Amino acid sequence: MSLTTAEARTALPAAPRLTSTVAKEYVHRDSVAEVFLTGCDSRDGMNFALTGQWPRAHTMFRSQDGTSHDPLQIAETFRQAGIYVSHVELGVPLGHNFVMSSITYTADPENLRIASGPTDFDLDTRCTDIVRRRGIASRVAFEFALRRGGRSLAGGTGQISVIPPAVYNRLRQNSAAQPPLTEPHPARNPLPPAMVGRPFTTDVVLSPAPGAAPGGSPRWLLTPDLDHPILFDHKGDHVPGMVLLEAARQAACAVMAPRTFTPAAAANDFHQYAELDRPCWIEVTRVEHESGNMVTVEVTGHQDGKNVFTSVLTGPVD
Repeated sequence: MSLTTAEARTALPAAPRLTSTVAKEYVHRDSVAEVFLTGCDSRDGMNFALTGQWPRAHTMFRSQDGTSHDPLQIAETFRQAGIYVSHVELGVPLGHNFVMSSITYTADPENLRIASGPTDFDLDTRCTDIVRRRGIASRVAFEFALRRGGRSLAGGTGQISVIPPAVYNRLRQNSAAQPPLTEPHPARNPLPPAMVGRPFTTDVVLSPAPGAAPGGSPRWLLTPDLDHPILFDHKGDHVPGMVLLEAARQAACAVMAPRTFTPAAAANDFHQYAELDRPCWIEVTRVEHESGNMVTVEVTGHQDGKNVFTSVLTGPVD
């Protein structure tokens, strides 16, 4: 006796629950390969349980020897979580622009070791402050707690502002009306990769600063590859915040070379947009040696005489 279609469906075993990334549009990525989040459950409208996965062999977010995840991958994961929650859980429409005001993270480098498979993680995300304008979140502050296999991996905070398209266009039009450049935009002349903790020249975002005064604070020019598939995953009209974080890390590595510096913790504040067509100077303004092999390095970015961002990185040197 043959089964009806309905009976046949009932007889089949339940389909397994499959894992996929969240929609790339909700984390402002063009490449699906660069999406690290896989899901999100809302607990009470202010607290969210996210899941995700890091690949074992990411082309950029791994240590120079390939044995550990890069701490900056934590910052990128927090960035994605803040944008995702804002869109999906707080109702910010797609097409709105996000400005990262600050982001921090603290991790234990030993917990970043790459294992025999991809790194699955849980990410508790809490909204500590939400400002709404016309019913839409316009500024959100977050706290993050990242776990791997039930063990704490990293913690941090972030704050973002949300700008509607029409407002953003007006802001950027005003920015485009700046006075003409008084100095030419520098050509790309990347530092040696090993000096800045990178294996490939294409990943280097710093070039020597012409006319740097001997004995002054170490400084370089920001000259990233604008076609870099990860740093410039999607097109924009300014330097992305993650590129500035990478510049700060590379500056810290350069000032500590030939010793190896790992940015296990960082506190980053962004003060204004970094324009793509104007020279941006990256300067190490403070180096403090702490107990053991720990070092704190402060890095600032300046453009047109104004402070673009400040980054304070702390980590071990080997």
